Amino acid sequence: MASFSFSFSGDDIEDDGAIGTTQDAASAPSASGLQTQQTQGVALVTPTPVAAPAASAFPVQGKPQLPPQRHDLKEMLSKLPSKIAFSLLDVTLDRRDDSEASREEPYRIRLPRRELWDVKVQLMAEEDAEEGADVNSGGELAPGLGTHDVKTGIYEGGFKSWESSVDLVKVLLQPPSASASTSTSSTPEPSAVASTVLLRDGPSHVIELGCGTALPSLALFHWACATAASRSHRLSITVADYNPSVLYLVTLPNFLLAWALQQHDASPLLQQALSFDDEDGGDESGELELTDEVKDAFCAFLGSSNITLSFLSGGWSAEFIDLLYESSTTDAQPTAHTLILGAETIYSPFALESFSVTLLSILQRENSSSNTVTAVIGAKKLYFGVGGSLDDFVYRMRDAGATVNELREEADGVRRGVVQCLL
Repeated sequence: MASFSFSFSGDDIEDDGAIGTTQDAASAPSASGLQTQQTQGVALVTPTPVAAPAASAFPVQGKPQLPPQRHDLKEMLSKLPSKIAFSLLDVTLDRRDDSEASREEPYRIRLPRRELWDVKVQLMAEEDAEEGADVNSGGELAPGLGTHDVKTGIYEGGFKSWESSVDLVKVLLQPPSASASTSTSSTPEPSAVASTVLLRDGPSHVIELGCGTALPSLALFHWACATAASRSHRLSITVADYNPSVLYLVTLPNFLLAWALQQHDASPLLQQALSFDDEDGGDESGELELTDEVKDAFCAFLGSSNITLSFLSGGWSAEFIDLLYESSTTDAQPTAHTLILGAETIYSPFALESFSVTLLSILQRENSSSNTVTAVIGAKKLYFGVGGSLDDFVYRMRDAGATVNELREEADGVRRGVVQCLL
């Protein structure tokens, strides 16, 4: 088993929205030469990563990987506690590029995240249950809630909110036009790149690979909830993470919280269930009571709003792709316009190769239809001491015949970028 930390001064997004990384990527040697040698000559149709004989995303010698699995929404809801605590992350969107971009104040979108201490409380409460908290020999409640960022083949970082996921939010959404309300409660709009999928005629499918806390999907879900009355086409959101525990403990709760916060003002039920901590007179954190009525209302809202949520776990593999399209048969409608998302999924050579093969496989299958398909990927320019880099990913995709366009570059702190991939 390999475990490591990325050696940043802060590996997670702090509660105030600041990015806690300070080391400059330019000071580190490039990893592109090594990765170029590893990926030269890899055919686009390769069903599994050439760097890994096992059909899994992050191989560990002698250890099988988690098989791909689809999780039922109602079953997941039944396993949640009676109450979940959350905090809000403020994301300041970039100004619009059009002539209506005259806003005096920056536009912010507020995305909820379940508190990790609340996850730990739930696991401790379930410790004595038959399928409880899985306390390991090291005394750690569950992989990912201890000191390591990643434990290869066991936990792939899903409990943390990584910086590039915020970059994706900024690329996918833009402030409302100047003709809309100027208050922060007005609805952000899909950006130009997101509009090519979400605002086209016909159903849309968003697939987030390595979702973790799923901030990019949450941002689009926020928009979908706010525009439910005016949208006529189905929106399917598929979120996938290596670890089922991440989906159960943070991903689904975050979707519930996003819905509750967006619909709060119009729902007496949610006004009673949702409470904010007002010790400092603000609304930066709070709790949501998960009664049966709240869970039923959530499912009813999804149905009436033409929104479907699908949850997949397990290693990236040919079997994972098959499962993705098995679930698409009824929920996501395979003829939909498709937007594929990924943030911080290429942090090692193994992860980079496996993610690239998976992404290319999805792009190939979606390109067989006449609908729009695009991928938006965010990552750090270089992952220190681990081996992955955005430049290597761009080279890998272009070498396989993909068109890669740079959408955003972030030079504040550790250098990061967001790219668009097309076939």
